[in-house]
Amino acid sequence: MTAIVRFAPSPTGRIHIGNARTAILNWLMAQKTDGQFVLRYDDTDTARSTDEFAQGIAADVDWLGIRPHRVEWQSKRFGRYDEVADRLRAEGRLYPCYETAYELDRKRKLQEARKLPPVYDRAALMLTDAERAKLEAGGRRAHWRFRLDGRVVAWNDLIRGPQHIDTRSLSDPVLVREDGSYLYTLPSVIDDIDFRITHVIRGEDHVVNTAVQIEITQALGAKPPAYAHHSLLTGADGKGLSKRLGSLSIASMREDGLEPMAVVSHAALLGTSGNIHPYTDYRGLVDGFGLDKLSRAPARFDEQELLMLNAKLLHHLPWEKVKDRLPGDSEALWLAVRGNIVTLSDAGTWREVVNGGVTPVVAPEDAEFIAAARKLLPPSPWDATTWKVWTEAVKAATGRKGKPLFMPLRLALTGLDHGPELAQLLPLIGRETALERLG
Repeated sequence: MTAIVRFAPSPTGRIHIGNARTAILNWLMAQKTDGQFVLRYDDTDTARSTDEFAQGIAADVDWLGIRPHRVEWQSKRFGRYDEVADRLRAEGRLYPCYETAYELDRKRKLQEARKLPPVYDRAALMLTDAERAKLEAGGRRAHWRFRLDGRVVAWNDLIRGPQHIDTRSLSDPVLVREDGSYLYTLPSVIDDIDFRITHVIRGEDHVVNTAVQIEITQALGAKPPAYAHHSLLTGADGKGLSKRLGSLSIASMREDGLEPMAVVSHAALLGTSGNIHPYTDYRGLVDGFGLDKLSRAPARFDEQELLMLNAKLLHHLPWEKVKDRLPGDSEALWLAVRGNIVTLSDAGTWREVVNGGVTPVVAPEDAEFIAAARKLLPPSPWDATTWKVWTEAVKAATGRKGKPLFMPLRLALTGLDHGPELAQLLPLIGRETALERLG
């Protein structure tokens, strides 16, 4: 079946790794079925939604390699929502309520004290026309609730399996606020119908919403889409990520130098039975994608694991994949250093080692050894065999071998006690620079 899916962020902030995972799973579904991906901005909250956040989300989605087939804005569809709301009012499914937030809270507390479920009692349905008119004359403005059927709503969740929720256990949801603005639920259902969404893939925190949305969809005479609710992300410690979402935004990951496909690979494979390993493009992920492979267990997101995945991805990237982002560098430098970096910006450390800015480190007890090694430097030109030729000569002349031989040379040439193989780095440093650093 060709799937039409949607990703529906609110432009009241930037998307984080949890949002990104939802977007990526929807994108994989669209690609797997040769379907369509709709980016829908849920911007009915006009006071908090901004163009700046929307542009940021678009940039984040693009960075992740997702190319929407269609972009929609709920703020441009208020006329359509008004039309449907009026229909539901005429049919008696949307009814006016006048309780204040204080009164509703008091009702809930009384119900809880009586050990009753805190479900709205539908008192507003008992009001007469005269009583409603009196409330409105006194300054009360109605908010509008959808009258649920009070039945068991069942569906086969494509991740969680058979689900059922008795809507008698739920309060009739408020769909329209006192000021006439819409909450998320009704516009979402209308959009899913109008855009012919076939699959709704989202977090398990929406499971209860699904029962309500199915009732509304059916009240409008439409067929509900298929639903799939994936598990939510937790931290490596098993706790929620809600307090740290700012540092886990896609924008911050991009600024930190992470590779988009490392983030995509990690997000797509979290919570599946497969091993998490980096893909350089979506092809392999699409081939292996299936909602049935997603576990219901919480998926643990580990920032260190993501960094390791990023490093693994870079370690195997060919020069053609990075040269545009490393202007002025050479393929030889990239091949020499890619195995020793975690993010692409780390290549700058080794660029400095090759081009200058290094403070040689020579311990007093190694000074004589370094002087001897300097005299044995092979003549130019240098290539990948130069390091071996040189160190064999130094070993024969000084009697040193192993770490006592190699570490002092590394420290003198690079100023660091770790790094790429010097067999590859030495030709890039060059003989004149090596002579200078060796004293």
